[in-house]
Amino acid sequence: MKIGVLLSGSGVYDGAEIQESVLVLLALSQAGVEYFCIAPNIEQHHVINHLNGEEMNEKRNVLTEAARIARGNIKDLAEITANDMDGLVMPGGFGVAKNFTKWAFEGANGEINADVKRLVNEMVKQHKPIAAVCMSPTTVAKALEGTGIEANLTVGTTQEASPYQIADINGEMEKVGAKPEMCSVTEVISDDANNIVSSPCYMMEASISEVNEGIQKTIAKLVEMVALQTES
Repeated sequence: MKIGVLLSGSGVYDGAEIQESVLVLLALSQAGVEYFCIAPNIEQHHVINHLNGEEMNEKRNVLTEAARIARGNIKDLAEITANDMDGLVMPGGFGVAKNFTKWAFEGANGEINADVKRLVNEMVKQHKPIAAVCMSPTTVAKALEGTGIEANLTVGTTQEASPYQIADINGEMEKVGAKPEMCSVTEVISDDANNIVSSPCYMMEASISEVNEGIQKTIAKLVEMVALQTES
């Protein structure tokens, strides 16, 4: 079993959420699963000073930044297809809504990176499982726009504290054909028909241990889905 981990940079405000990314890699390792990291070789939308939240006057590359999390062992997304993996994991962070898509600025109307869209669609067409956490379900929803696939996805719940407007994000996801579901931080939503599992992580007000619980369950479900597909 080989799993690809798609990263959007390094750092919650302009790239991949580092804690989520590391916890995903840890959960895969603990499950005894072989994995490799991937990122698009593109320029970040912008660079954010994570100390004060201000935009910095510099440019950074998504692949180069994601290599920080991958400890240098990372592949260019343009060279990767669904044939290279049995499953895909997408950690969150604003990078998915700024670098993969423009959801952070234009909602569902924003464009999506062509290679990200290609890979997500390849995985779904080949019935290979996808795990999407935090904000990354919006990228999955955008990638599947127009395909007729109505994926059940979650970015959290309006019944618990969140730093984000969950209801508004759900509304935007519906515009591109997804079916958003409410879910607490330690739980997952499993779309067995489309082999997609998702969990809110830091879309909710949560501790790192709560996020880890959600990720552990997400990866466990992903591994189960991959095993079922392999058997069939």
